[in-house]
Amino acid sequence: MSFNRNNNRERETGEFEEKMISVNRTAKTYQGGRRFRFAALVVIGDRNGRVGMGIGKAKEVPVAIEKAKAVARKNMIQVPVENGTIPHDIVGASTTSRVILKPAGPGTGVIAGSVPRAIAELAGITNLLSKELGSRNQINVAYAVFDGLKSLKTKKQVEELRGGAQ
Repeated sequence: MSFNRNNNRERETGEFEEKMISVNRTAKTYQGGRRFRFAALVVIGDRNGRVGMGIGKAKEVPVAIEKAKAVARKNMIQVPVENGTIPHDIVGASTTSRVILKPAGPGTGVIAGSVPRAIAELAGITNLLSKELGSRNQINVAYAVFDGLKSLKTKKQVEELRGGAQ
């Protein structure tokens, strides 16, 4: 019997699909020249209602991506998906970015910018309309989409909050 921890890690990440949204490069000038650091924004999801997002920073891109994946696994949320779309309209906000998410009929597809599209597809949403308002910064847009998806409630959840069926 072997205790190889890497096998367990591979099994955990195997159930999630991952997509790198962006990589930002920053530079700081030292006496000997510039030093670069990288920030990676990664979204992971199982295409079945679970999706997570994370940002990782490091001196090298692959290390930043690995850190972002680890953060994304910790920040998983459950998204209610009904017939391939979201249950109702919602507006998500983060700093100066706002994203409107609207349910769409079957066959519409995901009509959205690159960031909302990636998040919606990894969450398992196949029909969605969206519009980005305000700042189009990719990181802030991603946070706004997550804010909206976190706020979604199914009809059943709302009935329970209001005291059940009467």
